Amino acid sequence: MILTGTEGQSDLPRYFPQVFDAVRSIPRGRLDITLPDGRVFRGEGAAPGYVAAVEVHHPDAFARLIREGDLGFSEAYMEGWWSTPDLMAFMDLIHDDADQLFDGFPGQGLVRAYEKLRFWLHSNTRRQARRNISYHYDLGNEFYRLWLDETMTYSSALFDGGQQSLEAAQRRKYESLIDAMAVRPDDHVLEIGCGWGGFAEYAARERGLRVTGLTISREQFDYAQRRIAKAGLSERVTLKLQDYRDERGRYDGIASIEMFEAVGERYWPVFFDRVRDCLAPGRNATLQIITLPDHRFAQYRKGVDFIQKYIFPGGMLPSPSVLRALTETAGLRFAGSVTFGESYSRTLRQWHETFNARWDEVTRLGFDDRFRRMWNFYLCACAGTFRGGNCDVAQFTVTRPA
Repeated sequence: MILTGTEGQSDLPRYFPQVFDAVRSIPRGRLDITLPDGRVFRGEGAAPGYVAAVEVHHPDAFARLIREGDLGFSEAYMEGWWSTPDLMAFMDLIHDDADQLFDGFPGQGLVRAYEKLRFWLHSNTRRQARRNISYHYDLGNEFYRLWLDETMTYSSALFDGGQQSLEAAQRRKYESLIDAMAVRPDDHVLEIGCGWGGFAEYAARERGLRVTGLTISREQFDYAQRRIAKAGLSERVTLKLQDYRDERGRYDGIASIEMFEAVGERYWPVFFDRVRDCLAPGRNATLQIITLPDHRFAQYRKGVDFIQKYIFPGGMLPSPSVLRALTETAGLRFAGSVTFGESYSRTLRQWHETFNARWDEVTRLGFDDRFRRMWNFYLCACAGTFRGGNCDVAQFTVTRPA
C-alpha cells in the first residue's frame, strides 16, 4: 500500500510530516519514501517528470534535515542513514523547479553559524589556499586518471549537441576559450590554474601560443611538467608552482578555467586586480566560471553546503551580476559570455558513469565505501543542479581598456 498523506499515521519519524508536506509540493515528477518500518509514502506533482525513490534506514534522517539543512541530509547519506536505487534520478528530481525542496530546509541558525565559522577558518590565505587545493587535487593523479577523459581535464566540456565524445568536447571548450581571447600564434598567454596541463598543451600545439601556467598543486604540477615535456612543448610552455597573487608578468591574453571558484569571496577583488595588472592594454581575458542565479546568491552565501565542506574547502561561487560588478570595479570591460550549463550536466554524468565502472580500481588506491558515497553524491548533485538551472557555467570575456 502506498500512502499519499500522513493523516491518521502514528509512530512517524520526527519531522517526517513537515518534510513530506514539502515533497507533496513538487510541481512534477514523483518521489517515493520508504520508512524504516516499511511504510511507503508518495509525493507526486501534477505534471510528468523524474521518478525517484528514497529508502530511510535511520529514523532521525528527517530531524537532521530540519536541524542541519541540506548539509545534514547530505552527511546522512554518506553515513548510510538513507539510500536510493538511483541517486542521479533523485538529484534530477529535487533540482527540477522544486523550490520548496531546494530552499525549504535552511537548517537552524546555530548549526549554520558553526559551519560558517569552520568555513571561514579555511579562508584562502596563501598558506591555506595550498592546503585547500591539496585537499582535493592531491588525492593522486592515478585517482583522477581512472575516471577523467584522456585529456585529463577536470572542468566542463562544451558539447555541440550531437554525439560528440567527451575528449572532443573538451577540445572544443579550449578552442572556444582561445577564440574569445582573440589571440594569435606566438602570443603569450597566462593560464591561472593550469590543472594537469590540458589547455596549455592544446594552446601550444594546436594554436601556436606561448603559455605560462600557474598551479599550487604539487601533484598537478609534476604531472603537467611531464606531459609538456613528453609532447615536446617545453620551449613554448612554462609551468610555475606559484600562487596567482604572486604573478607579475604582462600577457597578450589570460585564460582561467574553473579556478575562480576556489579563490574565495574575500579574494575576488584581488583576483580581478591581478587579471587587470597582468593583461596588456587592449587585450582579453576569458574566464570559465561556475555561477549561481542572482536570486539565489544572497541565501547561498549565508551558509555552507556539502560541496564547500567536503569537496572544495574555501570555495565560493559568484553570480553573473557579482562578476559584472567585480569586472567594473577592477577597471575592466565586460566583453561577452557564452553559457553552457547542460554541457556541464552531461560532463558530470559521464564522469559519474566512469567513476563507478572503475570503482574496483579506485578502491585499490585505498578509498573506502564512504568516500564512494561522498563522491557519487557530489557528482550527481552537480549534474542535477546544472540540468535544473540552479547553477550554470560560462566563459566570461573581459578586456583591459587600451
